[in-house]
Amino acid sequence: MADKRMTADEVVAELSDGMTIGIGGWGSRRKPMALVRAILRSSLTDLTVVSYGGPDIGLLASAERIRKLVFGFVTLDSIPFDPWFGRVRESGQIEVTEYDEGVFGTALSAAAQRLPFLPTRAGLGSDVMRLNPQLRTVSSPYDDGEELLAVPPLRLDAALVHLNRADARGNAQYLGPDPYFDDLFALAADRCFVSAEQVVDTAELTAAAPVQSLLLNRSAVHGVVEAPRGAHFTSAAPDYGRDEKFQRHYVESAKDLDAWPKFVDRFLSGDERTYLSEVDKFTGEAA
Repeated sequence: MADKRMTADEVVAELSDGMTIGIGGWGSRRKPMALVRAILRSSLTDLTVVSYGGPDIGLLASAERIRKLVFGFVTLDSIPFDPWFGRVRESGQIEVTEYDEGVFGTALSAAAQRLPFLPTRAGLGSDVMRLNPQLRTVSSPYDDGEELLAVPPLRLDAALVHLNRADARGNAQYLGPDPYFDDLFALAADRCFVSAEQVVDTAELTAAAPVQSLLLNRSAVHGVVEAPRGAHFTSAAPDYGRDEKFQRHYVESAKDLDAWPKFVDRFLSGDERTYLSEVDKFTGEAA
């Protein structure tokens, strides 16, 4: 079996300008932040980003890497709004396609199943239809004749997701309470790259956890990155929770354009090891 282990920078080297990239996780929960930070260290730009958004969107927007955003929401959970997302959204700096959560998930499902569309009741009677006039409806071919929304697929060039554990072959496991939609992101993409808190032997994946926790099969995964604390500052339950102090620091810095360069210089200008070291220093300062 192929050994698919890579570094975060090697993953980004597989990507190119203008790609459509799906980012897994949910809000400020289990985001592949180490991979996002690797994008920030690169020159990658002009991206279409597809996400149930959190700080991944804010950070990429702050560095002007996003051309278009397709999203169900963007939130930091315990803090409702990401300042950088709000700034670029209100200024019209990026193109957007905004769905509700149900339509967004249906679009990923259609892509994962390689279908031209999937019908759903989600979005009907809402502003989703008004704000996305390209969407169409279909009538059920059965006796009910119900009108349904026909949601087109969200095909991805690449997907980036973060899980708790993986093996070198690409089998990947979540140990928290929710898989989110990471499996659909993987199946909707031409290539999927997984960062994990720990890369373990295959046998360890099921030694103390149910088989149902194996979310991704190696056939859907093209690269595996071992990235301890790779979701920071979002949560990766049960390994760690959200770093609320650091998230507040991010938000306070993002709100102040004079303070933002200092945040970037300290936390985003070096490699991942430097980032984590500076986070630890910040935690000590804030204690």
